[in-house]
Amino acid sequence: MAITASMVKEIREKTGAGMMDCKKALTEVDGDMEKAVDLLREKGLAKAAKKSGRVAAEGLVEISISEDGSKAAVVEVNSETDFVAKNDEFKGFVKDIADIVLNSNVSTVEELLAEKYLGQEETVQEVLNAKIATIGENMNIRRFERFEEEGCKAVGYIHGAGKIGVLVKLETEASADEVMDMGRDVAMQIAAMNPKYISSDDVDPEYVEHEKQILMQQALNEGKPAAIVEKMVVGRLQKQLKEVCLLDQAFVKDGDLTVAKYIDAEAKKIGKAIKVTDKVRFSVGEGIEKKEENFAEEVAKQIGR
Repeated sequence: MAITASMVKEIREKTGAGMMDCKKALTEVDGDMEKAVDLLREKGLAKAAKKSGRVAAEGLVEISISEDGSKAAVVEVNSETDFVAKNDEFKGFVKDIADIVLNSNVSTVEELLAEKYLGQEETVQEVLNAKIATIGENMNIRRFERFEEEGCKAVGYIHGAGKIGVLVKLETEASADEVMDMGRDVAMQIAAMNPKYISSDDVDPEYVEHEKQILMQQALNEGKPAAIVEKMVVGRLQKQLKEVCLLDQAFVKDGDLTVAKYIDAEAKKIGKAIKVTDKVRFSVGEGIEKKEENFAEEVAKQIGR
């Protein structure tokens, strides 16, 4: 019996198994849909579907940067537990995903999942499904960013064994080696202080107006005269903007310097101009609603007590 694309699609939707696995199963049972599902279940390849509804809010962030620093990628891959995030097989998978993003032109997670896995016949999605079946937890590739721009160098920093990852894009004629230490310091600053913007020039006017209204109301609530509130708020707003703009922040390694002054000083040492043009900071699980569980109770359930 001829195996059609629609048949493969239907089996894949039912089981969550990889496309090639679905096609092989259908071929093996001569196109019998029910038998194909059973076969995939018997092989353990349908486990991914059962686990897909479980919350995966742990995991790792990983970066991959070309040797010359001209392009870079950062990815977040999630697992259900921190135990799996520390598993060598999981770590290797996340590193592979970062390398695949670095060396491809994918722009969405869907496109990434359809990519071939490091030159293999299998796609990223198929390898991911196999990992879910083997490791026994739901996992997903949540997001990624990729930098590649002529005249720029990317520098990265991973903090907390993969809990936070930062990429910084620097516009400069300097080599990757020349800006490595300085770029890493700036990336560490971003990891620690999580600035919202690079400079005050990037600040959204709506954000400024929103914060201004809040600060004005705070001042009025404090009993400050309405006539002087607006002047007071200007000062408070400027102070607040320094906290959310990278270049205006106090440099974490030397509080006497701003980040901008630190970069300028390093640029003078190198003898080449350096400008931060972009940044990305991923923190594992940020924004994902995690299910609160009592670990002791969970273990007790597992051992039947």
